[in-house]
Amino acid sequence: MRDPRLDKLADILVRYSTRVKKGDLVSIGADPIALPLVEAVYEAVLKAGGHPFWQLKSSSLSDILYEYASDEQLDYLNPVEIYSDRTIDVSIGIWADQNSKASSRVDPAKLARRRVANAPKMKTVLNRAAAGEMRWTGTMYPTLGSAQDAEMSLTQYEKFVFEAGLLHLPDPVAAWQQIHERQQRVCDYLQTKDEVHYQAPATDTHDGTDLRVNVDKSKSIWINCSGHENFPDGEVFCGPQGADGHVNYTFPAVYNGREVEGVRLEFKDGRVVNASATKNEEFLFAMLDQDEGARTMGEIAIGTNYAIKEFSRNTLFDEKIGGTFHAACGMGYPESGSFNESALHWDMVCDLRPTSSHGGGSISADGEVFHKDGAFLPEGMPNA
Repeated sequence: MRDPRLDKLADILVRYSTRVKKGDLVSIGADPIALPLVEAVYEAVLKAGGHPFWQLKSSSLSDILYEYASDEQLDYLNPVEIYSDRTIDVSIGIWADQNSKASSRVDPAKLARRRVANAPKMKTVLNRAAAGEMRWTGTMYPTLGSAQDAEMSLTQYEKFVFEAGLLHLPDPVAAWQQIHERQQRVCDYLQTKDEVHYQAPATDTHDGTDLRVNVDKSKSIWINCSGHENFPDGEVFCGPQGADGHVNYTFPAVYNGREVEGVRLEFKDGRVVNASATKNEEFLFAMLDQDEGARTMGEIAIGTNYAIKEFSRNTLFDEKIGGTFHAACGMGYPESGSFNESALHWDMVCDLRPTSSHGGGSISADGEVFHKDGAFLPEGMPNA
């Protein structure tokens, strides 16, 4: 018997996140380990009148690619996949990591080369999504590998994943609609501002965070992320027009299964001019130097999901933690006002909640503090 929580998740992905309608061609991309959720989504799409098909993904085949592929093969773009990206109406991605460290020993140059090769595919998807020609969402299928990364049992991790999506509530769709309304108040407030200032105090190990981001109201567009593109969700973000200052990320920055600890980035005119890390610094440099746009800040955001309280080494959840902010180096989203192009999009998360090891932080907009110690101050905005 299928876990009923998977049917609940499939329903919200199809009915709420991607709004599948009659006649839609719907791609379901997933590893075979996620077959129970694939089946639930496939069924939900059929009930909605769509035409589902399963696009098989495989981490083991990816391992083989990096082990044996030549440069020419790493650069190759599959025309079948390109046709799919240009044709489908809806893409539902299901991530199911059995071993998130599988790429840890792959040459960073190979990883960067493959991402550069795939950049045109990503550009097609982003442009179609921005134009309203395609809807997409991505979600997590709980696995033992992801549970191990989060230092939880599988049962604990399943509870973590499903409750982060509010699937334990009687009507998750209604709950997400309420979250959308609260987050929209944040977007409406920030859309009238030109600068956002992030601050966090220094500690014994770093000099804190003091980062000013240009969010020119005539160019940057604040986006309300309430369960449509990512699920679970819970953030507001925009495409920055520039950034100056420095940030010390309190959580490890995870990318391609590698954890880079103690990341400090210094920005000038929107670009990283100095970078350092206490662990895997070489990998950090390799990713930031893979193409011209990789060092440019492509996104600035605030996490608003207060159902997610702890770091899990999975960006889908970690960037949404209520009381944090994150900035992404690399590719920006056109609908947010960023047209930066890069094969990289690396979200790094900074905690603004007070803990035993550091004090809290604040966010101000045009000089007005509206977020302090991990909480929004104005009434009606997201809260714990």
